[in-house]
Amino acid sequence: MSLDPDLTSIQEARDLLKAARAAWETWRNASQAEVNRVCAAMAEAGYQASERLGRLAQEETGYGVAAHKKLKNEFASRVVWESIREEKTVGVIHHDPQRRLYEIAWSVGVVTALVPSTNPTSTTLFKALIAVKARNAVVFSPHPSARRCSYEAAQTMAQAAEAAGAPKGLISCMQQVSLPGTNELMTNRLTSIILATGGTAMVRAAHSTGKPAYGVGPGNVPVYVDRSADIEKAARYIVASKAFDHSTICATEQAVIADRPIAAQLKSLMQAQGAYFTTPQETAALRRTLFHPDRSMNVGVVGMSAEYVAAVAGFSVPAGTRVLVAALSKVGSEEPLSHEKLTTVLAWYEADGWEQGCDTSIAIIAAGGMGHTQIIHANDEKVIMAFGLEKPVFRILVNTMGTLGAIGLTTGVMPSLTLGPGGLGGAITGDNITARHLLNIKRLAYETTPPPPAAFSPGEASAVPTPAQVEQVVRQVMNEILSSNHPKN
Repeated sequence: MSLDPDLTSIQEARDLLKAARAAWETWRNASQAEVNRVCAAMAEAGYQASERLGRLAQEETGYGVAAHKKLKNEFASRVVWESIREEKTVGVIHHDPQRRLYEIAWSVGVVTALVPSTNPTSTTLFKALIAVKARNAVVFSPHPSARRCSYEAAQTMAQAAEAAGAPKGLISCMQQVSLPGTNELMTNRLTSIILATGGTAMVRAAHSTGKPAYGVGPGNVPVYVDRSADIEKAARYIVASKAFDHSTICATEQAVIADRPIAAQLKSLMQAQGAYFTTPQETAALRRTLFHPDRSMNVGVVGMSAEYVAAVAGFSVPAGTRVLVAALSKVGSEEPLSHEKLTTVLAWYEADGWEQGCDTSIAIIAAGGMGHTQIIHANDEKVIMAFGLEKPVFRILVNTMGTLGAIGLTTGVMPSLTLGPGGLGGAITGDNITARHLLNIKRLAYETTPPPPAAFSPGEASAVPTPAQVEQVVRQVMNEILSSNHPKN
């Protein structure tokens, strides 16, 4: 008898959650030394497996560049661990003597972690590390097209954790992946919180379960290049960042906004770095190729090289082309290419001064990246601060790559592969998600101020109801009961 795959997936989700809950019951009592020992072992195992897992991810999904995925895996293990290693996640984590207040860490429970196909192994390594650091268990639901590599990443972390003393079942990953199975994982009573990284539909589903959820929105990231910028550096960074892993990180540059006085120079320098500027006919072909009539993106070109995308669109580009750049004049629903493109295609706009560059940036963000990320290349601090104050995003990156800056590899923001877009983007935080977001904090608070005298006043006694008033209330309640039992036809 063949088993229904959806029922099998649901049962697997329940089994993994049950094992995770049992493991958490033990792990939540771990000491800080035990937590750090286990996490250090996990980080090292993930780092050592980075190349193998990067190759598996590229082979299974067809997306991106294996060497770039290796770098992301190294970041998700060693760099993330370095950022949280000294963080207290057990017992008293803060004491304020003046306020006579103690803050005590408390684990959340079982984390359900959704994994995207664009960054499957790095996201798995990262989420496993921050969950376990906060003394939680974690169960992964991978994207069906990245099932094998995500499972391998989870197993790498699970085996290292168990060898270092963690209970079996603390880290696990579904293999029988289906939509009903993932839904069971998210809605089951044993799940405490959801970490949702992936497409808009999946993130919305996570937010609609009734469970606490950290979700990310789409990143439609504009990069403004001001006349005060180091133009050569900007050109080099933009092309390299957009080409990195074939644009599968949500914080990758999506549109260049060039200050008009330096636009020609920037274009020439980007061409020297491997950017190909398309003709109007080729731009029209890209619109048809990248997006379906309903404006959803064609997954057949996600995470593909510029040469591949051009070939699918029906035109050829010089060997060594790294990104395709399409000059546009409109933003929003009338221009599909002004939206997020998880592939090697950049939009190009020109602006007369930083004020117009600011307006164009906001329009692009409003078209699909509210709350996410803005990049600016400039040396004029007034312009930089104006962008920082005015943009409706929670990461404003200055003179760096979008891909590596937003995740915290080349900037001082918290290293993370889950980037919150805040309330603007439909999420509960604009932070880079890390271990502290998977902790609950108890407060042990001593009295610091005596109660005021009025607190001890007996107050006025409530009036005693009369028999008639009591009878009226009883009659009203009985009428409501009878009415609910005998609905009208």
